[in-house]
Amino acid sequence: MLDQVHTEALAAILGPGGLILDPADRAAYETPARYAGGVAAAVARPTSTEQVSQVVAYCVRHGLAFVPQGANTGLAEGSTPDTSGTQFVLSLDRLIAPLEIDAADRTATVGAGVRLSALNAALEPHGLFLPIDLGADPSLGGMAATNTGGARFLRYGDMRRHVLGLEVVLADEAATVLQLSHGLRKDNAAVALRQLFVGGCGAFGVITAVTVEVHHRPRQTAAALLVPRDADAVLPLLQAFEAEAGGALTAFEGMSAAAMRRAIDHVPSLSNPFAGGVPDYAVLVELTRTWAPRDGEASLDEVLQQIAGDLLERDDSPLVDALFGPLEKMWALRHSLSEGLRASGPVVGFDLSFRRRDLARFRREATAMLETDFTDYELCDFGHVADGGMHFNLVRREPGAHDPDRLDALREAVLVLAIECFGASFSGEHGLGRAVQGPYDRFTPRLIQDYSAAVAAVFGTGSASVRLGPAVIN
Repeated sequence: MLDQVHTEALAAILGPGGLILDPADRAAYETPARYAGGVAAAVARPTSTEQVSQVVAYCVRHGLAFVPQGANTGLAEGSTPDTSGTQFVLSLDRLIAPLEIDAADRTATVGAGVRLSALNAALEPHGLFLPIDLGADPSLGGMAATNTGGARFLRYGDMRRHVLGLEVVLADEAATVLQLSHGLRKDNAAVALRQLFVGGCGAFGVITAVTVEVHHRPRQTAAALLVPRDADAVLPLLQAFEAEAGGALTAFEGMSAAAMRRAIDHVPSLSNPFAGGVPDYAVLVELTRTWAPRDGEASLDEVLQQIAGDLLERDDSPLVDALFGPLEKMWALRHSLSEGLRASGPVVGFDLSFRRRDLARFRREATAMLETDFTDYELCDFGHVADGGMHFNLVRREPGAHDPDRLDALREAVLVLAIECFGASFSGEHGLGRAVQGPYDRFTPRLIQDYSAAVAAVFGTGSASVRLGPAVIN
């Protein structure tokens, strides 16, 4: 809890409603989307970059630790306080201005607190959107800070690909405000410092505004659920679609039988699309075009069915079945996977990233390890096959709390196999936070940790903030 002197000073900066002290009102800011919550000394909610700068300057001068927070949808405990009660949350949820669309330039400039849904709603009348498909509704500042990817990374890339400019408040005594680039697509007039903040997870400063490139909305779409011959056929199937569909290929998402069953069992609105029972593995594939149908041009549904049909006729086909249907029905299963897992009990989640060629072999070896050493856990994995991403999720087969020692052993076994044997990343797209502090300390080379700390020190964030690369600025 902040003492009265600090409380009065911060309240004076923030104005009415800007400082939350009541425990009941703080709860939403203290509780992450996954894992147990922390305890905030207070929650500061500035409404402008000027207020952010004043709050940060006050904190730096008085040695107050704070955690920058966007929409609090992250899965790495990077935006919530610990249990000490000494850190306060610097929430950016009221930074919802500007929200400016430049349709001719295909860019948008927004406050860090603007939600993805709000931006896309504003872009829709212009036939534009920010094509990062996520299961949550994050803020643009948080998306930039964590370099969000998502299900359409294959076609559009991550936030680093889209961020053209940033406004940032540094954690130095002056709380310096930096304007990093001017929204230009090409600009080599200075070092691209903004790239340090994209994916920096708050280690180098607080993002208060973002300029992003946006895209034309698809005007034609087709999707299907594919059943590969086996796990080793998934990559050849992807390569075939990349070769035949080219730039129209937007998504290629893998789903295990266990993950699909839990979604089907626990999401009332979802029906089983597989007449012959849930297969061992399935892939959602999507094709899109940004132009309206043209005379004499095959529709995307026809293109998709032709590619799948040609594959099914091959003697060495990587495909054994394909289901076609409306876009919403095809995506419904994929979008329900996380909800199905949450309903199954506490999830042991790993956000892993591999070279594409290693996905099937890792999955095979990890499954064998689980069947030998951790039979009480079921693998419910899914992920972004086309970019090597795997959400390696484990759920207890029987209800009940995790045994802490066994859970530690499980995490150790999975991470050692993934990182030391396959050269994987322990944080493919979720960013850094307390949830991955251990893996960061152990698996990130000491030299990289030291250089990260040195860079953060240049921007005014102290050594405590760069222990993980990370969120708490002290």
